Amino acid sequence: MRPRRNTFGGGQGSRTPALPQAPTQPLKGLGKSRWLQLIIPGQGWLSDMPKQSAGLLLYRWREGRLEVFLVHPGGPFWRRKEAGAWSIPKGELSPGEDPLAAARREFAEETGFSVQGEFVPLAPVTQAGGKVVHAWAVEGELDPEKIKSNTFILEWPPGSGREQEFPEVDRVAWFGLEEARDKINPAQRRLLEELAGKLGDKGR
Repeated sequence: MRPRRNTFGGGQGSRTPALPQAPTQPLKGLGKSRWLQLIIPGQGWLSDMPKQSAGLLLYRWREGRLEVFLVHPGGPFWRRKEAGAWSIPKGELSPGEDPLAAARREFAEETGFSVQGEFVPLAPVTQAGGKVVHAWAVEGELDPEKIKSNTFILEWPPGSGREQEFPEVDRVAWFGLEEARDKINPAQRRLLEELAGKLGDKGR
């Protein structure tokens, strides 16, 4: 799988001043899927619409205890962050993309595994930055030791002119609900609570 490249694009300005034309290359600091999310047909490439993301909350049972699968984002910004930094495997939707299809695609890109099963929709949550996360719960099994994440390329340190390749996900793990609540992005805790409620398990 080829790495995503974060770079400035050239791109020319729009012929219609009110609606600037989208750059022909991804903007610096944005992976391809992130860059595409900014391009809203009929509204120009800069939109006030909140970004939409989709992901899967994979779960399993171990000795009667509910466990969930979370990922830790790769790259230098997240390297030393722990509490509140973990997430369900997810990614931004491309324009017109089916959310569940996007969730399954992003899971495969970030883990190297495809998930099969009954996908149960959970109520969307909104993260602190305004991004709306659509999620589905699905029961399954996955060996963290066999994960293979896709990568992205970033100029690091900033302004150095040196490009480095980083994994989109640098760590993965199964957590019981109590520990997962501490690890996961605060807005995504509602996904854990809804899953526990649907399954009749409070993680005790």
